[in-house]
Amino acid sequence: MGRIRRQGYVLEWFIGDHAPRHVHVYDAKGRFIGRYDLDAHTGLEGWIPARKLLKLIQELQKQGRL
Repeated sequence: MGRIRRQGYVLEWFIGDHAPRHVHVYDAKGRFIGRYDLDAHTGLEGWIPARKLLKLIQELQKQGRL
């Protein structure tokens, strides 16, 4: 399991988790917000992530953290 806490979000993923490759997103208080598909660059189950979160995920992917 991996976890990154940044800019009021907590991103969590599990090694060997089911496809598609995704992260679970929580707010700073630990409330579940949604899941984000890292390959298709979209929210799952119709969830539309905030732009701030999208920029954060892009930065973390460029750094090789996700």
